[in-house]
Amino acid sequence: MQHTESKPAIAGFLQRRPRWAPPAPLFLLQPVLRRIVQRIAENNPDMFGRLGPHFRAVFVIDPVNLPFVMLLRPDPDDLMLVARRRNEIPEYDARISGSFLDLLMLVDGDLDGDALFFSRNLTITGNTEAVVCLRNALDDIDDSIAEEVADMFGRPGRAALRALRRMNEKRETQ
Repeated sequence: MQHTESKPAIAGFLQRRPRWAPPAPLFLLQPVLRRIVQRIAENNPDMFGRLGPHFRAVFVIDPVNLPFVMLLRPDPDDLMLVARRRNEIPEYDARISGSFLDLLMLVDGDLDGDALFFSRNLTITGNTEAVVCLRNALDDIDDSIAEEVADMFGRPGRAALRALRRMNEKRETQ
């Protein structure tokens, strides 16, 4: 069963950006993404063991309804989470593509990756073994990564996560 996704306000705004408008200022995201990946790594150091030989792999996390992708390298000695324009993607080991909301709910633990994959709402290309290891590492985290990130931004972050969860619930009931 295919469902339609209600887009988060920011995603809709970024997608409707006129062609003549300047590209999204990704440099503003870089320090936030760096802070997020460092905090997750600090709070969950045991997860790196589950990555096996793939801890240096570069993953493209592709929220298809946003105008950028994120590159993740889960190397504890050289962590990287950066936003890149779609036309500036370097070589990578694996790519995980889906809607922003599906990817968020997957990380939040609210959606099953296998179900998303088999319903074709999640696409994986490249080194699938590396993706399985990444998934296992994330599954080993007891707390919600989404909540951990939301907590980093205090009340506004928690409010944004609640709104996104409500959006997902609404989408599921349609």
